[in-house]
Amino acid sequence: MPRPRVPLRRSPHLAWYVTAALLLLASVIAMPMGVAGWHPEDRWPVAIVFFGLFLAAEAIVLEFDFRRQAISVSLAEFPLVLGLAYLDPLTVVLVRFLGALLVHYFYWRTHTVKLCFNLAAKLASTSVAAAVVFVNSPMDPDQPQSWAILFAAATANLLVSLAAVMGVISVVQGGTSARELARTATPGLVVPTISVTVSLIILLVLQRSMWSLVLLAVMTIVLVRVYRAYARFVRQHRSVTELYDLTRAVEEAGRDGTVVDVLLTRTRELLRAEYATLWLTASGRHREVLLSARIDYRGLLDSAGTPDNFRQLAVRQNETLVVAPRLGSEQLLRQLRAGGGKDAIVVPLRSGEAVIGTLEVSGRLGDQASFGPDDVRLLETVAVHAGVAVENSRLVDRLRFDAQHDALTGLPNRRRMLNAIDEGIKVQAPDDVVAVLLFDVARLRHVNNSLGHGAGDELLVEFGRRLRDLAPPAALVGRIGGNEFALTVRATNAEAAVVLAVKIHEPLRGPMAFGALAIDVDCVVGVAVHPDHGADSATLLQHADVATRAAKARHSTVQLFSAGLESRSVRQAGLAGDLRRALEAGELRVYFQPKVGLRDRRLVGVECLARWEHPVHGMVAPEDFVEVAANIGQLGRLTEVVLREGMRRAREWADVGRELRIAVNISSCTLIDPAFVAQVAGLLREYAVDPSWLTLEITEGGLAGDPDRPLAALHTLRDLGIRLSLDDFGTGHSSLGYLRQLPVQEVKIDLPFVQGMATDPGDLAIVRTVVDMARHFGLSVVAEGVESELTLGLLEEIGCDIGQGFLFSRPLTYERLCAWYAAQTQAEPTPAGEIRWLRAVP
Repeated sequence: MPRPRVPLRRSPHLAWYVTAALLLLASVIAMPMGVAGWHPEDRWPVAIVFFGLFLAAEAIVLEFDFRRQAISVSLAEFPLVLGLAYLDPLTVVLVRFLGALLVHYFYWRTHTVKLCFNLAAKLASTSVAAAVVFVNSPMDPDQPQSWAILFAAATANLLVSLAAVMGVISVVQGGTSARELARTATPGLVVPTISVTVSLIILLVLQRSMWSLVLLAVMTIVLVRVYRAYARFVRQHRSVTELYDLTRAVEEAGRDGTVVDVLLTRTRELLRAEYATLWLTASGRHREVLLSARIDYRGLLDSAGTPDNFRQLAVRQNETLVVAPRLGSEQLLRQLRAGGGKDAIVVPLRSGEAVIGTLEVSGRLGDQASFGPDDVRLLETVAVHAGVAVENSRLVDRLRFDAQHDALTGLPNRRRMLNAIDEGIKVQAPDDVVAVLLFDVARLRHVNNSLGHGAGDELLVEFGRRLRDLAPPAALVGRIGGNEFALTVRATNAEAAVVLAVKIHEPLRGPMAFGALAIDVDCVVGVAVHPDHGADSATLLQHADVATRAAKARHSTVQLFSAGLESRSVRQAGLAGDLRRALEAGELRVYFQPKVGLRDRRLVGVECLARWEHPVHGMVAPEDFVEVAANIGQLGRLTEVVLREGMRRAREWADVGRELRIAVNISSCTLIDPAFVAQVAGLLREYAVDPSWLTLEITEGGLAGDPDRPLAALHTLRDLGIRLSLDDFGTGHSSLGYLRQLPVQEVKIDLPFVQGMATDPGDLAIVRTVVDMARHFGLSVVAEGVESELTLGLLEEIGCDIGQGFLFSRPLTYERLCAWYAAQTQAEPTPAGEIRWLRAVP
């Protein structure tokens, strides 16, 4: 994060140049007056009186508010005008210098650089005023010409003082704007002008009678008391008003996220401080914050006007820390001034009972002003409101964060990812594409079911961490669903996005430890890019999801989206409602594919296969509508249709003396359905079918992930007398380890191995190994995909029990199966009855 630009602040020691120039000016002007003749001993009692007046004038500064602007009024013009009328001009210069020296050094304790500048400025300005009087002497206070001379002298004093201040500001702070110059100079010219006028009136009164001093003294006492009452009232009214304004401003700023800016700016103005600083300790996902508003900078700075140990001390003691000339520790005051500071108040910021940081002000504006007890109470009140405002702001930030991030992994959620993709599309470069990579985590259900959802959550967190670490620096990674993560990044083209997906996928795979167990983490990746595959974020994410499902269906790891994938996905979405209606209307048909004993070529059974002819799309591939049925929760209904039709035909065949076993495919999802076993038992009773006539084929891939959950159902089905077959054997990864634990009586070799065994020695070796292993376990073996005489001969040679494939017959309707049976078999009488053998292999 870039640091804010800090305005130029030169060394305060540059003020020495201005100080030297002022001293030179004072020397040049005062020297002719001294040479012309200086006799201070003539009126030294009067000089002592004016010395006391200058002491009082320098020590007392009055403050007034005019149109929400604080105006400081110095009383120095009064003794200056009167002194120039009654004393030698050079004596006035000396008396004022000594009075200012004592007050600033002992009373205000001004530091060296500022002390020397202030004294030099007063010497120069008083010398210029004295020179005006000296040039026009002698004067008669009763004459208007003398009034004009005194007014001109006081005005010259004022202009030189103002020029000195502006000069030192330009040198030390690098200049000031015309607006700030006018804002500072206007009160500095108007108010002293009024003071000079009042001083001349007092001079005229004194000229009439010295007894008027009594009246002036009484009037001064009354005015002082009135001023104190006025100042107290104005201060309280201003504090309440500004505090109310601050509270409202902070409340309104909470809606647009500018709480800190408004809080610090208003606090600095309320306490009339050079700095207002907010420090928040690190908490949870919130980092440590240190921001300051400074009088000469419109933004916020990441620095403060006080040492760090002040904040630490206030938090440790859990109480307000005050460092000022007449308040707090002298040691801390010396430390503050050593760093160029003047005074400070540090208030602990609380949220409930906890201290979450500090609110502080430092550097009370005004040479003689410093923080007092009223300022402490005011800042403590502001801190109460600030604590609530900060907590509310953090709550809003937390709500915004939670609305844009996943609670489990802390990654951006779907909403945030959609916004990020849209933002990337808006600023896309002509030669780049915005790529969306969708990662679908495999085996999450297995982890949840076997180890609990806590372990599943750990897996997701670990996967998110790995993906974030492997992603390019410019990529954004988020979790958009239960087991889905998305990555969006710029790429040169779609091929580069696929290469990136492959590059990330490999390191993602790997075991993850859960105690003593290690589970492999795997995923498939779908890729879609803008503008090739979509014009907006929702479309890109949808198409990446389509590509992910295609990757799972094709058993690949990375899949780039294409229009063909979308048409299949859209078609499946359209088939969902039609499949539900077809199941209710009984429009699905069951086909039967013969299973032949290879030793005697006798028909031993059929496999029942569902087929659906759509009125618009024609014949729908079984894998398509089975997937649709699983997605819409109709897989159990589809299985029931096949089981019911298969048992009805088995009953009919048995009634005519033809006992044929029926085989039905069952998914692992169906097996874990609590009602499935009872459903099968009910159908067996309904159609009076011997349980041994029914074979349920369970795919090895469906059991390899989690064999324990359906194991109870498998044992119950076997106890009913139903035969169990392990379908697609050889495609899994752990079948040899748990085959002996499964209550199966049959294994079915996967079709690709059987089809390749006649030409591929490796496939032949696999089939031979499976047959030998099955014989060792006492299991029968079924080979599907028998399509040639050579394959049939090899299967017979290695001892396979049953064959199934196009060499014998394709799947047939019930009517065509009966015709095939009559045409392809011949009857032969035996002692056990008539048996039909296959006449020939078509």
